Formats: sequence, C-alpha cells, structure tokens
Amino acid sequence: MNSIIIYFSNVPDSHRILLLTISLFLFWNVENLFGEIRYDKWKHALTNTTFLLPDAIVQLCLGVVLTKTISWTAAHQWGVMYFLPKTWSPLLWFLISFVLSDFCEYVYHVIMHKTAVLWRFHLVHHADTNMDVSTTLREHPNETLIRLSFLTLFVALIGCSFWMVILRQFIQIVSNVIAHANIRLPNRIDRIVSWIFITPNVHHVHHHYQMPYTDSNYGDVLSIWDHMFGTFKTLPAQHTIFGIDTHYEPYEVETTMQIALMPFKEVHSQAEALKPPQT
Repeated sequence: MNSIIIYFSNVPDSHRILLLTISLFLFWNVENLFGEIRYDKWKHALTNTTFLLPDAIVQLCLGVVLTKTISWTAAHQWGVMYFLPKTWSPLLWFLISFVLSDFCEYVYHVIMHKTAVLWRFHLVHHADTNMDVSTTLREHPNETLIRLSFLTLFVALIGCSFWMVILRQFIQIVSNVIAHANIRLPNRIDRIVSWIFITPNVHHVHHHYQMPYTDSNYGDVLSIWDHMFGTFKTLPAQHTIFGIDTHYEPYEVETTMQIALMPFKEVHSQAEALKPPQT
C-alpha cells in the first residue's frame, strides 16, 4: 500500500492523460464491435473533443487552487478524515474518502440539474444526441469551473489527502468513459452490477431526452445513492433517446460554436419540444 501512496502522491499529470487516452481508445473500439453506430462517429467525436483545450486551461488554473486547498487541510488537520483513528489502515481510509467523495459528486450532480443557472451549462453535456465515449469530453468550460470549485469545497470538507484525490480520479476516469460508452451490458448482468456501480445501461437512462428520466441516475461511480434516495430508474434500450427535449434542432447541438453559446441563449419551453432529437 505504501508504494501506491507514494506513486499517487507524485504521479505526473501525463499519466492521467495517458489513462484517459487509453480508456477512450479501448472503448471506442469496443463500441465499434458491439455498439449501434448510426451516425458519423468521427465527426461527432471531433465536435466533442473541441472542448478539450478550453477545459484543460480551466483545469490547470483550478488544479492549483485544489492542490493548495489540500495542503491547507493537511497543515491544519481540517476535514472529516482527521477525526478518524490514526491506527486505521490507509486502505480503509481511502475507501471511506472514496465513498464520501462519491456522495458529494452525487449531490453536485443533483444541484447542477435542480439549479436553473447551473443547468444551463450542464445541458451542453446532455444535449448530445449520439452518446458515446466522446461525450465524456463534452463539458462546457464554465461547467468545468463549477465542477472543480465544488470538488475543492468537498475535498476541504472531507479532508482528503492528495493521493486519495488522485487515485479516485484514476478510477473515475475509467468509470465515466465506460458509463458513456455506446454499449450495453446484458440485462441479467446489469441488474446485479448496477446495484453498486453506474453502468452504461444506467447512465444511458440519465441521458434520455425527457423527464423524469433526465433527473435520475445521478451517481458518479457508485449507484448506491440513487437507490438510497429514490432517484434510480430503468428504461429499455429501444425506448431510450439521447439528447434533451428543449434543444432538439441539429444546428443547436452539433455545431461547436452553437453548443458553446447554448447556455447563454433562451431555452425553449418543453411545450415547444414537440419532436424528439434527431438521431
């Protein structure tokens, strides 16, 4: 365990980028083998990856704030983790921090859906009408700013060590890529796995274009919070339509500039959304 702590305490950012790249490459090809691809996948991916650069700039700036926050909490012994017995094993400490962090991610996700001004930025991610691994990258820079600000707050409250935060991010990267992949688990397997973890089947429901399914399955890595708080829903694959019913015109959801400006435009009423997104 000590070697793991040392590695994640000093891991360079390039390793996280490499993990994301490998995960995207692997499940991109799994999608090609087992997914239903009825759209121009390369064009779709190019549109979504245009958010990488502006998001990276925001992550770089907020990453400095996050690192300083972690250093401050360590120096002042601040946060829930510092109330735990020092005799507990590092593995148990990590598992506790992981569960607490995952609950905070659930809360953050609910807030993004329930707060109108925040939803405007989050809907950029939901407006993707052809969800696949590249959808993982489709995040408005302002949402990146909001998400990392919440993360900094949560890390301060929990009192996570740096290695705990980075190890969780490694797990989170792989989990999020899998959840957005254009594949599905066999229903019998999914019913078992989804009691604990967010699967593609579960997250696809969250990306269905209409309520109440859009406001369900908020979990990040773990699905236990959705089961606990009554936000877990299922929907057959043949009834799942990706996108959002307030933004259904192709020019709104497939053009990079229009996507970037989406949060600042008038939102259509649901009464106006008389047809599902184009697929």
